[in-house]
Amino acid sequence: MAKNSLGSLLARVGLDWFILALLAMIGLAKLWPGPGVQEGPFSLSSLASYGVSLIFFFYGLRLNFDQLKAGLRNYRLHLVIHLTTFVIFPALVLGARTFLMTPETELLWLGIFYVAALPSTVSSSVVMVSIAGGNIPAAIFNASISSLIGVFITPIWMSYLLTSTNGDYDLNSVIGKLTLQVIVPVIAGLLLNRRLGWIAERYKSYLRYFDQLTILIIVYTAFCESFTLNLFADYSASDLIELAALMLGLFFLIFGIVHVLSRLLHFEPEDRITALFCGSKKSLVQGSVMANVLFPGTIAGVVLLPIMIYHALQLIVASIIAQAMAHRQRENSEVIPE
Repeated sequence: MAKNSLGSLLARVGLDWFILALLAMIGLAKLWPGPGVQEGPFSLSSLASYGVSLIFFFYGLRLNFDQLKAGLRNYRLHLVIHLTTFVIFPALVLGARTFLMTPETELLWLGIFYVAALPSTVSSSVVMVSIAGGNIPAAIFNASISSLIGVFITPIWMSYLLTSTNGDYDLNSVIGKLTLQVIVPVIAGLLLNRRLGWIAERYKSYLRYFDQLTILIIVYTAFCESFTLNLFADYSASDLIELAALMLGLFFLIFGIVHVLSRLLHFEPEDRITALFCGSKKSLVQGSVMANVLFPGTIAGVVLLPIMIYHALQLIVASIIAQAMAHRQRENSEVIPE
């Protein structure tokens, strides 16, 4: 009974076993980094790469052309979400970075900018929109398209910083690798949707666990590399607290901007809710996948730290906001006479 009560309490504030498992992976990488730095076709990093391709294959298997065509109609909503995700978000962080970054925090700022350049997350965006009473088909469409657009837009944004610090950065090579690892499996799954889509729907809860396990392996291997090279030695607990505060402030800033834009464009309440949650969320899945391609393994752990913190905070805060919206809607419906 106590276990169930604890689980319910954690769920109410947006925490679940996955966030706790992410923290456990960091601790395990610190205590036992050996398995994470091994190389070879059957190493943990190689297995994670295979797992990523399967994640996106099954993701494509759950999509269908009818959903994508139906979602194209609400173009104003799509523009707000994607402009926020891929233009406003990174532009704000890039401007702040110019004034706030120091040589000691350069890697963390690279990670913060990486958060800003990432696409929106899929599953949690749709869940929050559903809880809050938003436009669920539009949420599914925008979160799905965001993941695909991010394969091209995120590396382009990152090239702005990485080209200046790493002359070996090859944008075409990066996009090519991500296309093979993400886009090709998604297209393969999409083409097989009519025949095999039922498999992905029937076993989607199990596939979600597979997704999370793959991300945990990626996080573990990335932090093993960073701990082995002692890259976190220069960061104190206060640095991490400041980073968390910055991530939280960034979330509320973007949430506020989307709210204002939605009001100015006179969105219906359902579309406003969808814009708020899809425009302010960032994908840990895509962040983990792209980190393996964009960054050397030696710095991937440090660069992934901001997206892990943002991921946890966005789940907690968005869950509280979504439930508050749902509660307000229930109260309003009760006072309307039948």
